Parts: sequence; C-alpha cells; structure tokens
Amino acid sequence: MALTPAQSARYARHIVLKDMGGAGQQRLSAGHVAVIGAGGLGVPAIAYLAGAGIGRLTIIDPDSVSLSNLARQVIYTDADLDKPKAEAAARFAARLNPEIAPSAHVTSLAPDNAGTLLSGVDLVVEGTDNFAAKRAVAKACADLKVPLVTGALGPFDGSVTVLAPYATREDGSHWPDFAALYPVDPTPEDSPPCELVGVLNVLPGIVGAMMANEAIKYLAGFGEPLLGKLLIYSARTGESRMMRYR
Repeated sequence: MALTPAQSARYARHIVLKDMGGAGQQRLSAGHVAVIGAGGLGVPAIAYLAGAGIGRLTIIDPDSVSLSNLARQVIYTDADLDKPKAEAAARFAARLNPEIAPSAHVTSLAPDNAGTLLSGVDLVVEGTDNFAAKRAVAKACADLKVPLVTGALGPFDGSVTVLAPYATREDGSHWPDFAALYPVDPTPEDSPPCELVGVLNVLPGIVGAMMANEAIKYLAGFGEPLLGKLLIYSARTGESRMMRYR
C-alpha cells in the first residue's frame, strides 16, 4: 500500500532512515497492533505507536482514569478522570495522528474473548500489572500465533522481552515461551503492587518506549527483536543489562 502525500510528509524522518525507509513505513501503516493495558506501560507505547503511524491500534483495558494515574500516565488529564482508560487513550491517539484508526475495548482479555479482540492483529503489546493477566495474554498470543511484546515494572526497575514461542530459530528449535521466563507467578510479597511500594513516574515512560521500539522494529522488519532475551533497566543507575533465557 503506497503512502499518501500527507503520510510521506508526516513520516519523512522514518522514510529517510536507513533500514526503515518507505517500505518499512508502509508495513507500519498497514499494521494492526493491540495494546493490552492502557496504564503506565501502555500509555507511552500507545503514544509512540500512534506517532509512528501504526495503521490500526486496538486498546484493551477495563479500568478508568484516577487522579493517582496522572503523574506517570501522561496522555490523560483531569478531564479524563473516572472515564475509561481505553476510550481516553483512543481519543488521544486519534488527536495525535489522524492517519490511524484507534479503537477501544473497555474489558479485560480472557480466554473467551481473546479470539475476537485479537482477530487480525499483527502484534500485541502487553503492559498489565499482574502476572495472572500476563500469563493469560501470553497464552492467547501463543495460541493465535501472534508475537507479544511484554513488559513489567518495579519501583525503580523495568523489563521488556518479546515472545513468539510458535516461531523457530535457525536450528529448528522454538523460541522460549512465557513459562520459560516465569515458571510460577511471583507472590505478592515478591512483587507487591505499586499502590503499596510506589513507582518512579518516569520509569513507565522509559520502559513503555522500549516496548514500542520492539513493536516498531518487529513490524517494520529491521534490527533484532528481544526474543529469548530480557532487557532490564534500572532508573537508579541508568544502566541496562541483558539476560538470556531458554
């Protein structure tokens, strides 16, 4: 699908970018990404995916905007308080980039609706805040053979990886699945919610942007996705480290 003159102007910096070019931007503009969780991680991912020109954005979240969200979920304002996050995020994406088609689903992803919600999706970005939900999303994506970019946060640390357990490496073995990284869900003591321990407000923005980067390079077809690798970032030190898993 050729880019329109307006799209060529909007995405000019991508088009001249080595390894992206017009072909890569066309793939982004033809792509369909579902973002599950329009909170700390989902918000920056939505903003950068919308800006990058992902053709269709499906935003899935059951929650509403609260005052405590505004310090770190910066696409929302006081006018969005008590309104569904998915709908507010879709409105933001449409304002940011009228070239794309965002849609909102005020619900949680579950086994009985995953097939419908993720129908036709090329990639999923997941930023929910509990591991039971993460495991359910990972299973749905594996069953549907859809690549998944998933992230997690602590008070000062965050992590990102890409899952595609249905795909094979050059040696014929499959890439690892969610259970290879998290054999069991952490206990509340090991991974307490941010309501109890807090989270640095810039951290979700940093990690969520990393998640958007993984989605963009996967769809555009350049670089090396974080398959079998967990990128861990520390806001305390500004350092990142890579952990391989199998």
